[in-house]
Amino acid sequence: MDLRKIKKLIELLEESNLAELEIHEGEESVRLSRPTAGAPAAAAPVAPIAAAPHAPAPAAPETGGQGGEESLPDGEIVRSPMVGTFYDAPDPDSPPFVNEGDKIARGDTLCLIEAMKMFNQIESEYQGTIAAVLVESGQPVEFDQPLFVIRP
Repeated sequence: MDLRKIKKLIELLEESNLAELEIHEGEESVRLSRPTAGAPAAAAPVAPIAAAPHAPAPAAPETGGQGGEESLPDGEIVRSPMVGTFYDAPDPDSPPFVNEGDKIARGDTLCLIEAMKMFNQIESEYQGTIAAVLVESGQPVEFDQPLFVIRP
């Protein structure tokens, strides 16, 4: 299924008051559901109807993300807007977009997050100094995971 179609379906789901949407196109299908308890909307391939039933998904392990936030430096926290892979530079040979101690302005690029083979540029909503970079390049990140701390 074309990624543009999936994006359009996500937009339609967000604009409507539907809780879930499932589309079948030939042997391909996609199921979209509204976020629950702060989780992001997700697009997941669905097995053909004739396939064996799915086993229940294992529970996600606790990573200590909520308890670890108490040890973050003071400042504004920039969180991941999506699940994906964190990259601190546009390519492996380039220097990072930002380092601890760098002064930044609103709109400055902080990092890239790769999701579904697309690189999403994450820009700062704050002006200030990078107090902490909380993720290493190439590391997977979760939705709402703290990435940076910025001091005004």
